[in-house]
Amino acid sequence: MATANKNLSDYDKATIPNASKFRFGIVVSEWNNNITEGLYKGAHDTLIENGVLPNNIIRWNVPGSFELIYGCKKMQEQMVNAVIAIGSVIQGETKHFDFVCQGVSQGIKDLNVMRETPVIFCVLTDNTMEQGIERSGGKHGNKGIEAAIAAIKMAELRKNS
Repeated sequence: MATANKNLSDYDKATIPNASKFRFGIVVSEWNNNITEGLYKGAHDTLIENGVLPNNIIRWNVPGSFELIYGCKKMQEQMVNAVIAIGSVIQGETKHFDFVCQGVSQGIKDLNVMRETPVIFCVLTDNTMEQGIERSGGKHGNKGIEAAIAAIKMAELRKNS
C-alpha cells in the first residue's frame, strides 16, 4: 500500500498559503460514510486551521462516489476557489469497483481539464474497509487533510495564474 509507513496528516504549516480569503466546496459521498465522514472532518478542520472562515466552506452530499462528478461540476458554479471530492470505494467480488474507480477518476480529471476551478481527488480506492479506516483518521493519518492542503495550494495557484 502506498501509505505504508506514512502519515497523511503531516504537513509544514509554514509552507501553506494564506487561505483566509478563499471559499471551498466539499462534495461528500454518503456511501461508506464511516470513511467519508472521517475524510470530511480532516478536510474541514484543516481548512479552518489554515484560516478559512467556516461560512466559506460549502458542503454537499451525493449518494455515492460516481455521483461526485456531477456534484463537483455543480459546485464549481458556486463561486468557490477549489472543490474537494470525497469518496470511498471498497474492492468487492465484481468488476463494479473497477468501473466506478475508472469513471470517477476520469470524471474528476475531465472537470480539471475543462473548467477553471480545481477539483481535488480525495476518493479512497481500497481493497478492504480496514484500509479505508486507516487512511481516514486511523494509523496512516487522514487523506482529507492532504486533500485540504492540496485545495489551498491549487486555489493559490489559480489566483496567481
